[in-house]
Amino acid sequence: MATDNRVRLAGALGSPYTQKMVALLRYRRLPYDVTWGDPGAACDTLGVARPSPVFMPTFFFANDAGELQAVCDSTPIIRRLEDMSSGRSVLPADPALAFIDYLIEDFADEWCTKYMFHYRWHYPQDAANAAALLPLGLDVSMDGAQWRQSRDWIAERQIGRLYVVGSNDTTAPVIDASYRRFLTALESHLACQPFMLGRRPGAGDFGLYGQLSQLVGFDPTPRAIAHEVAPRTVAWVDHMRDQSGLEPEEADWLALEEQAPSLRALLAEIGRVYVPAQLANARAVSSGEQTWECEIDGSPWTQRSFAYQAKCLQWTNDRYRALATADRARVDRLLAGTGVEAMLGD
Repeated sequence: MATDNRVRLAGALGSPYTQKMVALLRYRRLPYDVTWGDPGAACDTLGVARPSPVFMPTFFFANDAGELQAVCDSTPIIRRLEDMSSGRSVLPADPALAFIDYLIEDFADEWCTKYMFHYRWHYPQDAANAAALLPLGLDVSMDGAQWRQSRDWIAERQIGRLYVVGSNDTTAPVIDASYRRFLTALESHLACQPFMLGRRPGAGDFGLYGQLSQLVGFDPTPRAIAHEVAPRTVAWVDHMRDQSGLEPEEADWLALEEQAPSLRALLAEIGRVYVPAQLANARAVSSGEQTWECEIDGSPWTQRSFAYQAKCLQWTNDRYRALATADRARVDRLLAGTGVEAMLGD
């Protein structure tokens, strides 16, 4: 937080998490300064130690001594912003509803990003588009030689990292089918209500928006699919960019028991693809294995293990177990048969 009470952050136009957080700041009407560029360079300019690793976006908050510190990871930052400033909350007061919101946000951050990274770098036309535009998103005035060097470096690096999200010729049909089902689920749900959990956006909405800002607004192949399959979702992405004019009321959160049945289709996609990935990754991390394998949607899937995603599963379960018995029962009734219940509990 800057001395004038403006939130400082640095990130890139092509970063779904940066777009997630800037849209959230707009909705919450929190004054902010965003530096569109390399967060590491922003740390150096401000004289702040770089976090390890540096992620987009990087926020700069004052510690108890008034010194700026660089902080990453959008999910805890959202909660920190809630503690810093009340009003226009993106976290439902109902613990059961808040858990479902958290589940949607986690799915967006950890699985929907597979859609984004896969489409951006798996297909040649998308990779060429991203490699050309991403450097300019950091510095629109860079000279031609620097732009060509950055373009080639980004393309080589990111295409070479497709294995990190499990994207390859074997899993491509699985990712594509999941993306289409995801869009279909959103399309049906948005026909019933304007946000995932009612008439006001939660953290989960902003998580989904961040990924869709790229899938619908930046990358050619997933954009074409979205326009074909989900026109409501395309329009929703445009709306979510700036919800500062919305005047939310507490009653705009719909109770779990009042949610449109279409919400279950989104939850079922989480259970169908994200749950088996999370469980397989957690087992691999627990066993010290560098990669994990499992079957997702009837097809083999292999990818690198990630300790962070194992922590995500643990955090989800911590929140689930922290629910009061009655609230946990309400969550269980909503999730029954979706497949999500397989990753909850002990």
